[in-house]
Amino acid sequence: MIVSAVALGILFIYAYEQIALDADKLIHYKPETSSVILDRNGEKLAYIFKKQHRLYARYDDIPGFLIEGLVAMEDTRFFEHNGVNPDAILRAIVKDIKAGSFIEGGSTITQQLIKNKVLSSEKKLMRKIKEAILALKIEHELSKEEILERYLNEISYGNNYFGVKTAAQGYFHKELGALTLKESAMLVGIPNAPSFYNPIRHYKRALNRANNVLYRMKSIGWITQADYLKAVKESPKVYKTSLTQNVTPYIIDEVVRRFKGKLGDIRTGGYQIYTTIDMKQQAIAREAVSYVYDKALKKYNENPKKTTINAAFVAVESSTGDILAMVGGENYKRSVFNRVTQSKRQPGSAFKPFIYQTALDMGYNPATPLTDLARTFEYTYNGKKKIWAPKNYEHDFKGFISLREALVHSRNLATVNLVADLGINTIRDRLAFLDVPHIPKDMSIALGNLGLSPLKMAQIFSVFANKGHMIAPRLVSKIIAKEGAVIYETRPKEIADFTTPEQAYLMTDILKDVVKRGTGKNARVEGIALAGKTGTTNQNIDAWFCGYSPTIEVISWMGRDDNKPIGHGATGGAMVAPAFAYYFKKLIALYPETKRTFDIPQGVFRGVYEGKTELYTKNSPLPSTQAKENPYKKYLNEENETMSPESDTGLMQTIKIDKEIDKDEGDALHPTRKVPERPVTEDSGELF
Repeated sequence: MIVSAVALGILFIYAYEQIALDADKLIHYKPETSSVILDRNGEKLAYIFKKQHRLYARYDDIPGFLIEGLVAMEDTRFFEHNGVNPDAILRAIVKDIKAGSFIEGGSTITQQLIKNKVLSSEKKLMRKIKEAILALKIEHELSKEEILERYLNEISYGNNYFGVKTAAQGYFHKELGALTLKESAMLVGIPNAPSFYNPIRHYKRALNRANNVLYRMKSIGWITQADYLKAVKESPKVYKTSLTQNVTPYIIDEVVRRFKGKLGDIRTGGYQIYTTIDMKQQAIAREAVSYVYDKALKKYNENPKKTTINAAFVAVESSTGDILAMVGGENYKRSVFNRVTQSKRQPGSAFKPFIYQTALDMGYNPATPLTDLARTFEYTYNGKKKIWAPKNYEHDFKGFISLREALVHSRNLATVNLVADLGINTIRDRLAFLDVPHIPKDMSIALGNLGLSPLKMAQIFSVFANKGHMIAPRLVSKIIAKEGAVIYETRPKEIADFTTPEQAYLMTDILKDVVKRGTGKNARVEGIALAGKTGTTNQNIDAWFCGYSPTIEVISWMGRDDNKPIGHGATGGAMVAPAFAYYFKKLIALYPETKRTFDIPQGVFRGVYEGKTELYTKNSPLPSTQAKENPYKKYLNEENETMSPESDTGLMQTIKIDKEIDKDEGDALHPTRKVPERPVTEDSGELF
């Protein structure tokens, strides 16, 4: 007898030494709690978690009859004992002795909580001793309500739903306070055998188990006969759709990527993460991508399972930088690569507005004549002489063409000659101010020969859409901790006064013509003013349309993931401008109050030059003298005033571009412009 007592004492001391750490896991309970990602209006996009999907519920939020059902089934004397129920243990011992093994544990709710959170479920004497000691300590440290709260948040309800709040939302799409008595009874019955009583797979079995819970509650007088009969007859609707279904996977991935290594593990902190996404606009952006993608597959007769064609689309609120919609690819299941944020593609002619804006800000006017004539450019590369001979997409020349018409019709040669006139360093300095990376150091800058993501294009294109003021796109507006405090709020990076509102409007007016009658005609939408620029790279590898309304900027792209040509005729105007149009047609139907016209800033005037009305500003006056007669007029086709390549023979000049004009030099036509100061704010939510 003494030996047995000593042995039990030793076991008790050994177990007690390990209790402090184990008890702390429950006393200072900090379970992994799923975070939720929301759109700008509070609509759920997805839950994110690491292993266990758990939504935390406070005791006061749990219905009283759910608590009563749990206690009735699992531990009727819960509110009376101190963590260990001697009567239950004695009954269990008798059954175990008769069976010759551990078949019943006699555990209280407190002991079950300990088993789930701290100890294994293995039925050994040492584990039972530790469990009993822990139960006594936990009951000493925590109130009964705190123990129940931990229990109902810790246990599994099947379907990867941990905690009663998760199960209520998952199975019934309800908050806890909206549960019926029968639904509560179903939840009480599941944890005993989560797979066996899973209401999605075994609905009738789950109903029968719930009825047993109800009968137990009635038999001990915790519900009335009337309540019992009413609840027994009820057959609650159970939803099969996963609570964790991700409706915007590209966006969710981007949020997780953005906060990797910040705020601990964002998936387990129970955060409310508010994005800037508008789910209604996200839906129409998704449709717009599918629309042009399906047309492309049909045009090139490609199998959707084998094609390498893909697309991307991003819509941004011009004044705030808020990303309203983002589609990173045609099919997330086929490719998780986000082409909006992770790809680097050549923008081609979509980059031209930055060159033309530089010209406008240096004194050019939309009516200024540009030379649309082939030239060869001689340069040295790695010590060897090189010749570059760019051509127009149309393979013709116009001799002279106004700046407006050159951009409206995306004339390559006029642009190349403009770059030669402005000087590469001048343009590089302006682009560097916008944080444009990897700017070419040669004439290929004229044709957009650099790699940019669609999101980066959205950032820099905002100088046109946002009246000369660049604002970086942002995806997350704020993060709220589970305690309710706002712990993260973004203010996107801004660059003020890249150009003035009146100078930016000159560009907007030209880009409106691109949509009305130029290369972007397929982007037109009745009832709203739109501006934009097409982009097509050599061999039709990349197709772009970058444009904006008075309030929203949209960048759309299409190409092949293997960087091979899309196919003949795959221009920005033909392939992706229709996605832009699709989006805005749906947008103004969805939001009829959408602003439809561009405001004209003060300082923009109208004048007449060569019989045509044209805009001008103080910085971009109308040409001071009448334009000289086109010296190449005798070579032009009278019908369309174009020159064939053959007619150009003998007129081509060769320009050496080894030495750039010093960036500090200037003349009356091209005065140097003071570069604005650096960004006015630091970024806290940048995606690049």
